[in-house]
Amino acid sequence: MPAAFLSPLAKFALSLEGAVATIAIDNPSKRNAIDLQMWKALPSIMAALDGDERVRVILMRGAGNGAFTSGADISEFETVRADAAGGRLYEAANEAAFWAVAHCSKPVIAMIRGFCLGGGFGLALACDLRVAAENAVFGIPAARLGVGYPPGAMRLVTAAVGGPAARDLFYTARRIGAAEAQRLGVVQRVVPDEELETAAVGLATEIAANAPLTIRAAKAAIDDALGIGHPNTDPVRLADSCFDSADAVEGRQAFLEKRRPVFTGR
Repeated sequence: MPAAFLSPLAKFALSLEGAVATIAIDNPSKRNAIDLQMWKALPSIMAALDGDERVRVILMRGAGNGAFTSGADISEFETVRADAAGGRLYEAANEAAFWAVAHCSKPVIAMIRGFCLGGGFGLALACDLRVAAENAVFGIPAARLGVGYPPGAMRLVTAAVGGPAARDLFYTARRIGAAEAQRLGVVQRVVPDEELETAAVGLATEIAANAPLTIRAAKAAIDDALGIGHPNTDPVRLADSCFDSADAVEGRQAFLEKRRPVFTGR
């Protein structure tokens, strides 16, 4: 991983195991809350991982056994979000981080235990898939804090859970457990806390073994259908490119030879 992104000032820790890169939100004294500097750092981190050919899947988690994230660092609200102008600048950084995750061409999986609140909930919903421990707690408390939620980020929330669930979560500002989160479509898998890492890494590894070009095309097409696709990404072109790839040849040959394919992303 690039040394510049391992700086303790950014409060993120990166690692690479096989084709799976892990981003750990590392601010344990504040339950992994995300401050303005961290929001600003995330787009550069995502761009570096997106451009790294070794990486096929990205796993986002809270550092150690701590919470995924308790959300935005509220201690900054009286300074960086004290008025509308400051709020807009903060929201711009917030949205840029969300979209950097959502528009990454590679699958991003959120591994969630403990708190997943506010901006942290938004960050998780910007990921493609979410795996949660049974002790995970979700909520967006904006209506109890009197702050606005970035409209662009609201598109990501609505794309993930649908309009009625989004209204319920925002209007009530209530917290929900992992079981209800799964019923609402917030998370795709719920497992006991002691099995969380195995389940999340297993899912990431399973995805990483599949054809990267096919997954990239599928992600672009799904995002386009949901109205959250990158404006400069052409899903049709990406799908067409799969048929001309060496991976398509490998997939056919592996099927005929009854063996597991080895994809190169070319």
